[in-house]
Amino acid sequence: MMRQGIEREESVISDHYLFYEFFARELMLQEVLIDPSKIMSRYLLLISLLVTPMVSAANTQAVDIYSQEQLVELIRTKQYLTRVIGDDCQLVQDIEARAEVLKQPLYQYLWAEMLNHGICVKANPPRGISMLRDSAEQGSAEAMLRMAEYYHDGQFVIQDRERAIHYVMPAAANGDLPSRLMLVKLFGEGYGSPRDFEMGYHWLYNDVFSDEATKEKALELLKVLEQKMPPSAVARAKQEHLRSR
Repeated sequence: MMRQGIEREESVISDHYLFYEFFARELMLQEVLIDPSKIMSRYLLLISLLVTPMVSAANTQAVDIYSQEQLVELIRTKQYLTRVIGDDCQLVQDIEARAEVLKQPLYQYLWAEMLNHGICVKANPPRGISMLRDSAEQGSAEAMLRMAEYYHDGQFVIQDRERAIHYVMPAAANGDLPSRLMLVKLFGEGYGSPRDFEMGYHWLYNDVFSDEATKEKALELLKVLEQKMPPSAVARAKQEHLRSR
């Protein structure tokens, strides 16, 4: 058992060094392009990242960085911040590096939310929202939906539900079910163009649901939206293939 623990720690440190070797190359490549005043802070971040794995392996049980699949599941179930806290904030610098340097969309989402809510770092909503926008611009459906939620609720930003539609529409068009639920909710509240109601209704009505609770929620939202649509438009939207008028 002790030998297995040592091998695991050695493996974790090895994995960290492979990542940081790449990180160091990125710093050198970007050095000539960034503000010289930022170079030292980036090197200090790299040094701290190199030291952290050795300290963690010696004093605590090592925590593996999250896979893309794990992150998607954590975000979908809204457990991502709870998980970071539950891991004793050990992965803060790894998360920051993957968001700020490697610009991985899901890690940008996670880092943004940590900044927005002050989880394991000092709260910095301006930077957090900016990072979340970057993630959305890279095509993250999760980030598009989160931005829509913030604009819907008026949290961190001035409430603007039309802008919420702007953020959530591309994700809904690409088949993201939570985004389609959000889009139909916004339409049902009277926001957006009535010309788009039929399309939003069609997407959600013809989607596939993994559980009954989500399906019931969809039916409730569709029922509200129906009240804002002509019967002929509802009938068209329920068809498997949406046809031109």
